Amino acid sequence: MAWIVLVVSGVLEAVWATALGKVDGFSRPAPLIVFVAGLVLSMVGLAVAMRSLPTGTAYAVWVGIGAVLTVAYAMTTGGESVSPLKVAFLLAIVGGVVGLKVIT
Repeated sequence: MAWIVLVVSGVLEAVWATALGKVDGFSRPAPLIVFVAGLVLSMVGLAVAMRSLPTGTAYAVWVGIGAVLTVAYAMTTGGESVSPLKVAFLLAIVGGVVGLKVIT
């Protein structure tokens, strides 16, 4: 169950990170609300998962999921360029996250 909570929490990290990029100096209320809600839920989920998972592993997985999804979203929406090397390095992060799950 901790792994499911951790994955959902990682997805929420991508949500708040993306919303943070859209708050425009905290002047846009809708992205600000999404940012705050996503941040709180993501942190709560990480804290819950860390009750039964090692701190370093949980944090690395959380950050990895959030980073990959944030960049993938930006590449999909045209906010960031796509290149074979960028995709390869993102896949390396995914491989690291999967590897941590396998050995934990």
